[in-house]
Amino acid sequence: MNSLKRKILLPVFVLVTCLPSMAQVNNDETLLTIAGKPVNVSEFLNIYQKNNVKGEPIDKKSLDEYLELFINFKLKVKEAEELGLDTVTTFKNELNGYRDQLAKPYFTDEATLNRLIAEAYGREKWDFRASHIFFKLKPDATPEDTLVAFNKATSVRDKLMKGESFETLAVEFSEDPSAKDREANQQHQFLKGNKGDLGFFSVFDMVYPFENGASNTEVGQVSKPVRTEYGYHLIKVTDKRPSLGKVTVAHIFVAIPKNATAADSVRLHKRIDSVYQKLVAGTSFEDLVKTYSDDKGSAAKGGVLPAFGVNRMVPEFVEAIYSLPNIGDCSKPLLTSYGWHIVKLVEKKTNKPIEEEKAEIKQKVLKDNRGEQTRQVVIARIRAEYGVVENAEALKDFYKVVTDSIFFGKWKVSLADRLDKQIFKIGNLTYRQKDFADYLSATQKKQEKQQINQYVDKMYNTFLDESLLKWENSQLEIKYPEFKALMTEYRDGIMLFDLTDQKVWSKAVKDTVGLADFYQKNKNSYKWETRLDASIYTVKDPKMVQKVRNFVKSGLSDADLLKEVNTDSSKILTIESAKFSKKDNKLIDSIAWTPGFTNDVKINGNIVFVNVRKVLKPMVKELSEARGLITADYQNYLEKEWIAALRTRYPVEVRREVLLKIK
Repeated sequence: MNSLKRKILLPVFVLVTCLPSMAQVNNDETLLTIAGKPVNVSEFLNIYQKNNVKGEPIDKKSLDEYLELFINFKLKVKEAEELGLDTVTTFKNELNGYRDQLAKPYFTDEATLNRLIAEAYGREKWDFRASHIFFKLKPDATPEDTLVAFNKATSVRDKLMKGESFETLAVEFSEDPSAKDREANQQHQFLKGNKGDLGFFSVFDMVYPFENGASNTEVGQVSKPVRTEYGYHLIKVTDKRPSLGKVTVAHIFVAIPKNATAADSVRLHKRIDSVYQKLVAGTSFEDLVKTYSDDKGSAAKGGVLPAFGVNRMVPEFVEAIYSLPNIGDCSKPLLTSYGWHIVKLVEKKTNKPIEEEKAEIKQKVLKDNRGEQTRQVVIARIRAEYGVVENAEALKDFYKVVTDSIFFGKWKVSLADRLDKQIFKIGNLTYRQKDFADYLSATQKKQEKQQINQYVDKMYNTFLDESLLKWENSQLEIKYPEFKALMTEYRDGIMLFDLTDQKVWSKAVKDTVGLADFYQKNKNSYKWETRLDASIYTVKDPKMVQKVRNFVKSGLSDADLLKEVNTDSSKILTIESAKFSKKDNKLIDSIAWTPGFTNDVKINGNIVFVNVRKVLKPMVKELSEARGLITADYQNYLEKEWIAALRTRYPVEVRREVLLKIK
C-alpha cells in the first residue's frame, strides 16, 4: 500500500514546468507566511500550474481552493522539518538517489549522444568479418614503449602494402596467441591457429576504436595502426554483409573426437552425408536430431540453439546461415573445429526502426567506452565556462614526493605535508596540493609500476575532471531554477509521505480501538440495502435438474450436494451462494425477490435455477463487512484532525493584496 501511495503522492507536488512572471504580480513577492517563514508567489503558482492539467485560466474559486490545499501541504512540510525528518539517514539516501537520477541529463551532451546513437544504429545494419595483427601494449605504457609498438605495426603494414601475405605475417608477428597453432597440453588439445581471423562481428561486439577501424576500412584493405586499450591493431576487413540480426537455428551435430584418426574422419563424414540424404528424402529434421545428433542438450529441443548474433559462432557456422534465405531452409553438411553440422534456420530477427531501438541503443552507448565522448564534451564545456586556472609548477612538486610505494598501495600522504600551493582553481573554489595528495592516497592500489611523472600526470587529469564535474553538480540548484524547484518538490514530497504514513495511513490500520470507536459513531453511514440470501444452481446435464431440486428441497447442504452429484471425472453441478445486492448478478436482478424456487432458465447450454432463502431488509454493516471503506473514511478523519491541529500550532498569514493580484 505504501509504495502505491508514494507513486500517487510525489507527482502531485512535483514541478515539471516553470511559469513565466504574471503581468501584475512579482514572482518573488511573499504570498503567505507559515510560522513566520515566507512562501513566495512563484512556488505557489508553479504547483498550481502543474496540477491545473486542463490548462484552464486562473479563476477565483479554483485559486482559493488550491491555496487551502497548498497551505495544508506546507503545514505538513513544516511539521516534518520540526520533527527532523529531513535529517534522517534513510531520507537523505533516498533524496540523493532521486537527485542523482535528475542530474544525469545535465552531464550528458545530447548532440554527441544522438550522433553516437545514429552511428550505432547505422552500423547495426552490417556484419563485418575481419582479421588483425596485434601488437600488445599496456594502457599506461610509456611514450617510449608506445613508440616501439607503433613502429612495429607500421613496419608490418609496410610489408603488407608491398604484397606480403596477411596470414603469414599474422602468424609471424601477431601477439594474439590465437593466430598461431597451439600444441596440445594438459589444459587443451591441439588448437589450429586462426592466422588473425576474428570471424564475424557487428556493432558493440568489439571495443569502440576497433569497431571504428573496421567500419572505416574497405573490404580487402588494411587499416593504419589502430590504438585500443590493449595495444595496436592492423585490421584487414575480409567481408561486409547486411546484418543477420539475431537468429535462432537448429542443428544436427556429429562430433569429431579428440585425437581422431584419418579413418575416423572419413567414417564421420560418411555418417553426416547419410543423415543429409535422409533429410533430402523427406525424413523430418526433428526425427533425425533425436536419432543422430551428438549435441544431447539441444537434441531434446529439436536441435534448437539459443538465439545469437554473428559474433557468438565460428565463421563457418555463420557462413552456412547466410546461405539460408528462408525460415525452415537447411544447409548441406559443414565442418567446423567442433565437428560436422547440418543447420536449419528457425527464426531471424532483423533491425527495427530507430524509434523502437533508440532507448536500448542509448543505454548501450552510455555503458560502452564510446559514451566517454559525451562526458568529455561536458567537461570541456564546464572548463570553458568557469575558466579553470592551473599551476603546472605545483604539479611537478609531486614528481619528487610520490614514490614507487604507490604502486603497492602503500604511499604515505605525509610525504606531501609540506606541499600547500594552489594547484588549480574552478570558479571561486581553490584546490590546493593537499587536496590532490589526499586524492592520490585515497585512490592508490596495487598495480604495475609506471614512470612516476607519467602516473602523476594521469591521476591529476582524472582528479581535475572529477573536480569539474563535482563543482558543476554543486551548482545545479543555482544555475537551473527548474532543477532547484524539482529537488524542493521531491524533498517535500518524500518527507510528506513518511509523515502522512505515520499520522494517517499506517495509524488508521494499526489503531484498531480508534477505528472501532469511529465506526460506532458513524455506523449509520454504512448500510446494506435490501439483499437476497440465495443460491444459484447451474446444472450441465438436464436429466439431473429434478434430482438436484429434490436434494435442495430435502435440506441437503450445498457442500454435501456437490459431493453427491459431482464425480472426479465429471463436474455436473456448480453452486454460487451469497447475499446478493442489486446489480451484483444479472440473473438475481431478473427474478422476483420472494422466497422459494425459480423456474429453470437455459444459459449457455446449462440449466439454471435459484433458491431464494430469505429477503434481507436494509441493515447496518458490521465493521468486518466494510473494513476497507471504514478505514479509508477514518484516514480522512485523521487527516482533517491533523490539519486542524497544525493550523493551531503554526500560524498562517495570507497576504490578501498579493492574492488579489494573482486573481
